[in-house]
Amino acid sequence: MEVRSLVALAQAAGDDDPRAALRAAAELRRETERLEAQLVRRARNAGLSWAEVAGQLGVTKQSVHRKYGGGGVLRLGRQP
Repeated sequence: MEVRSLVALAQAAGDDDPRAALRAAAELRRETERLEAQLVRRARNAGLSWAEVAGQLGVTKQSVHRKYGGGGVLRLGRQP
């Protein structure tokens, strides 16, 4: 998904209709999770350590490794 699409979803999340806003927020969450997984994969392929990835995401090394390493999303090639 392109950045423009993410911006459009973020704007739609401000809709006056709460149903439309919630749908947009849910889609935005799914898309940002996919984007994060792609970026983590890119970072790891570029040689960044789990600690470096975690630092950039503002989480612990353990949490990012649990989510994306070992049996996580990156190893299996799955999308979140």
